Amino acid sequence: MIAPPFNTRIWVAAGHTDMRRGFDGLASLVQQQLASDPFSGQVFVFRGRRGDRIKVLWFDGDGLCLFAKRLERGRFVWPQATAGGISLTPAQLSMLLEGIDWRRPTRTAPILAA
Repeated sequence: MIAPPFNTRIWVAAGHTDMRRGFDGLASLVQQQLASDPFSGQVFVFRGRRGDRIKVLWFDGDGLCLFAKRLERGRFVWPQATAGGISLTPAQLSMLLEGIDWRRPTRTAPILAA
């Protein structure tokens, strides 16, 4: 995925979304369900009902970008909330796109106390 600028807010839309929606339909959801401006430069992520597909909507300054991904195995980990949105860090978005549970990542080595 093309990286958004530093300090870009990333929002995950809670619940599931009809994956037949395109630019206009998802922009409308951003306005109605998340009470945000789809042209603000923030990133908005939506998941389908089965959990194996997501779409990412982002305004890059020139126009809306729509990215889609389908997992061949497994499901995207999604928040339990049914309405509203949850803010993610760029690292959490990266894990989400890889199908990793971004809610409770574990370190491979213990953190050493200073």
